[in-house]
Amino acid sequence: MAEQRVERSPQVVARIGGVLYLIVIVAGILIEAAVRDKLIVSGDAAATAGNIMASQLLWRIGIAGELIAQGCAVALALVFYVLLRPVNRNLAMLAVFFNLVSIAIEVGNSLNLFDALSLLGSADYLKAFDQNQLHALSYLSLKAQGYGFGISLVFFGCECLVLGYLIFRSRYLPKILGVAMQIAGVCYLINSFALFLSPAFENRIFPAVLVPSFIAESSLCLWLIVKGVNVAKWEELRS
Repeated sequence: MAEQRVERSPQVVARIGGVLYLIVIVAGILIEAAVRDKLIVSGDAAATAGNIMASQLLWRIGIAGELIAQGCAVALALVFYVLLRPVNRNLAMLAVFFNLVSIAIEVGNSLNLFDALSLLGSADYLKAFDQNQLHALSYLSLKAQGYGFGISLVFFGCECLVLGYLIFRSRYLPKILGVAMQIAGVCYLINSFALFLSPAFENRIFPAVLVPSFIAESSLCLWLIVKGVNVAKWEELRS
């Protein structure tokens, strides 16, 4: 019985990872589609402020959902380390470091979302600014959040490159998933550096540049849930 549990353990870990990945992906899509795309009006600070104030609970739910997703992402980093350390322990650890830096930036970046809401409140100290100034400051917080997210994706893109290499070399996960994850990493890096160096160009390529990333991550997520890993080859490489 003990031997059977050991043999099944990487499969259990893989499926837990798939579920965690699914939560992260679905939460990200819902937050973007149902909260930010719905409330943020590009280039219009006053309209954005009005939408946020009219849907404060929805805005707060979006922030909470994002923090939950990042908590799942931390656990997912451990899952990938456990699954891929038989290939190369040092590179698996490097992927964890890249991911944790990305998560830390994104979690800290959530303060900009709170700032955007706080600046639209009724606190006495806000009376030092007129309404238009508060709307502009709130919108600037959202712009800062966008750039902060771009910074986090630089490190996440690097993680995808390392994960892709490890998956490709693993023999217990499909090589095509490794290639797809490396393409995803390149796409994340292109998107982020385009945002930093030429926002006008980034507007032209977004969101098309991230479609390969979505396909790669969704495919890996579903593979972990449905198929998991080849336990025999995982054990062989580990030993």
